[in-house]
Amino acid sequence: MRIGSVLENQKIEKRISITPDIIKKYTSLGFEIFLSENYGHHIGINDNEYSKLGVKISKDEKEIINTSDIIVQLGMLPDNKSTLVKENQILIGILNPYENKDKLESLAKKKVNLFSLELLPRITRAQSMDILSSQANLAGYKAVIESFANFEKAIPMMMTAAGTIPAAKVLVVGAGVAGLQAIATAKRMGAIVFATDVRMASKEQVESLGGKFLTVEGSENLETEGGYAKEASADFKNKQEQLLSETLKKIDIVICTALIPGKKAPLIIKESMINNMQPGSVIYDLAAIQGGNTAFTEVNKTIEKNGVKIMGESNILNKLPISASSLYAKNMFNFVDNLFDKKNKKININLEDEIIEKTLIK
Repeated sequence: MRIGSVLENQKIEKRISITPDIIKKYTSLGFEIFLSENYGHHIGINDNEYSKLGVKISKDEKEIINTSDIIVQLGMLPDNKSTLVKENQILIGILNPYENKDKLESLAKKKVNLFSLELLPRITRAQSMDILSSQANLAGYKAVIESFANFEKAIPMMMTAAGTIPAAKVLVVGAGVAGLQAIATAKRMGAIVFATDVRMASKEQVESLGGKFLTVEGSENLETEGGYAKEASADFKNKQEQLLSETLKKIDIVICTALIPGKKAPLIIKESMINNMQPGSVIYDLAAIQGGNTAFTEVNKTIEKNGVKIMGESNILNKLPISASSLYAKNMFNFVDNLFDKKNKKININLEDEIIEKTLIK
């Protein structure tokens, strides 16, 4: 059986799905690997490194797609390549059903097997293939670094003979994997950190990292059985809005990480809240690509409103492509390994397996 991967659009995605350190694991299962020319060149991996491990390299991406049983990617294939995918082939990646609904429906009608890894259930057996966790960890860290670089004051408290500089106050919206890493990173750099989340289970995790958890009065636990956040009620949203409005008046830096898999990101920070923030404050919105958590977020732009900078990137992990690719490639192999029936040496789409059933786009 053959696994193929073609170059992503370099303007929007610098990560890769197959790194040299994972090749032997694929070949030990009996897979042949087929990659496009200069597949990892942009992150310092030459084709020779792949060739030495038995990988077939080709200039012809059409051939790679046509002859691969499984196609592994970061994001959705562009239109000129997705039309090449045939019946019974398997396409695996972060397919973003919210953004790519029509394209995915079209492929599903062609009986292409589509697996979107951001839909993985939060169960112990899926942890080794959990791309949201591995990638979000890096994203949470980098969002803090980027926002601190754009904040024009010192972060930790500094006591000098000339006077004291107070520590920056950071609010993390959404205490999932990215949020928890953001809390830990900001805390290590000397900030005072607050956090909020619709899942009450997050309170203990936030406090264990030294953050203060902001609790909405009469909170309901908005967590799905799969461990993801779900839509809040209108009453909860109103109470959360009141709490945030008061909190944001004293916050210097906000890291937004709130996402609902497969849906538009919830709008949490309204225009009126931003108007009440201190000039010079920074908001970094990791949810930008799914619509953003703020009223003004724009993808790949820094918007300034009343002296507040609002930063939204389509893919912050393009700034950490080597680390992100290494983790993603391991997650991808573990997912493929779970699909593979080792006894019969073939792919088995077993819908009784929760991991397969939840990630398959029907």
